[in-house]
Amino acid sequence: MIRLLIADDHPVVRAGLRALFDTEDDMQVVGEAATGDEAVARAAAGVDLVLMDLQFGGGVQGVEATRRIRSGDDAPRVLVLTNYDTDADILGAVEAGAAGYLLKDAPPAELITAVRAAAAGETALAPSVAGRLAARKDAASESLSLREAEVLELVADGLSNRQISKQLFLSEATVKSHLVHIFTKLGVSSRTQAVAAAREKGFIRAQ
Repeated sequence: MIRLLIADDHPVVRAGLRALFDTEDDMQVVGEAATGDEAVARAAAGVDLVLMDLQFGGGVQGVEATRRIRSGDDAPRVLVLTNYDTDADILGAVEAGAAGYLLKDAPPAELITAVRAAAAGETALAPSVAGRLAARKDAASESLSLREAEVLELVADGLSNRQISKQLFLSEATVKSHLVHIFTKLGVSSRTQAVAAAREKGFIRAQ
């Protein structure tokens, strides 16, 4: 029996997923979490797999919750189920220890298959996500690293270099260095152009 924890801040989504898994003989929803903090707390025992959204209304977000869950002893596996498919989101989740990454528009059969695969220790990626990761390998010189994407996400939020350095615990010189590399990779000469280009390429979320 695969014991599941559903972590999503939308009650309708949690109810829909519970109804889907209740039809499977080898799956049991043993808990729900409306926040990242709840997901971390409730994943501590009696859970084999956490279905994790990336975006919560506040507090700990999905990537950090995934990292905390996976750092524990005898940690359950985490399967990300989200609306976001940017490089920054995908890489962040994978580096945090997620066993799989699916989009919420995935067909029910694909989600069920992914849950079984992730619970068995296999990697479960949506076709579009697998394609994006493959494309990154083919165009490694143009792709942004996870840290570069994080910096640019904060630039897009309107933060200054000093504010970015404080939030990411980097020196201002390191932030500037990341921006130089970003501008070079994207072939741009300003912060505004970098944000626009990165959004167009799917490196960071469109607003």
